[in-house]
Order: sequence, then structure tokens, then C-alpha cells
Amino acid sequence: MMTMISTFLSFLAGGLPKILQIFQDRQDKKHELALVAAQKERELALAERGFLAQARVEEIKLEQIQTQTAGEERQALYQHDIEIGKGASQWMINLRASVRPVVTYIFVLELVAINIAGVWYAYDTGVPFASAMAEVFSDDEMMILASIVSFWFGTQAFQKKG
Repeated sequence: MMTMISTFLSFLAGGLPKILQIFQDRQDKKHELALVAAQKERELALAERGFLAQARVEEIKLEQIQTQTAGEERQALYQHDIEIGKGASQWMINLRASVRPVVTYIFVLELVAINIAGVWYAYDTGVPFASAMAEVFSDDEMMILASIVSFWFGTQAFQKKG
């Protein structure tokens, strides 16, 4: 009973940062909507006065500031990671860096093992190949695998563009 309670509490504690992030995201979106509304009002006022070119210049400046801010935020996150690792042993730094990749490797290897076992079982029981493939490589599995691939490779591609 205590094991179940501690597991449930650990599960909730693990999700706490995500819940806090949802609230922060909601506040950020409210702020962004307010900024967009203010910007739209400003654009309309400038358009009424015939200052469309000036509005476009201001828009470009805003985009530059946003790009610079995003770069600064990324640098701050990298610096935070470096600060956390200071004073830790190299072993601990390497362990922290390997958690996500190792979990990904385990998950992908698990998918491969399950798929091999499913194909083998289908072959062994005489299930038609097309039916077996539809069951073994389900849409849910492909969605999970696609999210893993897009996380690792898509994220890297977007970071290299910035």
C-alpha cells in the first residue's frame, strides 16, 4: 500500500514542473495576445496617418528584438546547465547528459524487439503478411516513433537555423 502511495506521489511530483509550465505558458500567451493587440492598434493608427512604411520598419525591428531575445534565452539556458554542472564529477555530468538519449535508445530498442516478436509470432501462426504488418506497425506506434525522430532531429535542425 505504501509502495502504491509513494509511486503515486512520485508520479505527481514528476509532473509538477509540467503543470507549473502550463500556468506559465498561459500567462505568456495572455501577455503575447496583449502585445499583439497593442501592436495591431498601433499599426491601424499608423495606417490611418499614412505611415505604412514606418510601421513595416517597426515590425522589422520588433522581429529583430524577438530573435535576439530568443537567442539570449537559449544562451541563458545553456549557461544554467553549465552552472548546475559546476562542482559535479565528470561522471555525474555525463550521466545527466545521457539520460534522454538512453531513454530514447531503450524505447526504440523495445519497439524493435516487440516488432520482431510480433512478426515472428505472425509468421509462426500463419497470419497473412499484410495483416501482420498492419497490426505490428500500428498508427500509434508510428506516431510515437515520429515524435521521437522529430524531437531529436527536428529540434537540432531548428536550433542550427537560429
